[in-house]
Amino acid sequence: MRRDGDEAELTFSIVSLTLIIADHTGVPDSFRGTGAGKALVERLVADARAEGVKIVPLCPFVNALRARHPEWADVFQV
Repeated sequence: MRRDGDEAELTFSIVSLTLIIADHTGVPDSFRGTGAGKALVERLVADARAEGVKIVPLCPFVNALRARHPEWADVFQV
């Protein structure tokens, strides 16, 4: 996600065709409070559902949002 030269990112590692590990979410100060991090995780969840992929939430931010959104349980492997 880019805005005014800054970039927020969510990185992941591909373990197999059906499993990824969410490694890290990085949000620069210019994005703080904008919901950028949550938007990245929401996109990850939507893409995982569409592709039939499970997510291991290694990133603390992704894991915290997972805990707050039980409706996402179908895409997380914990």
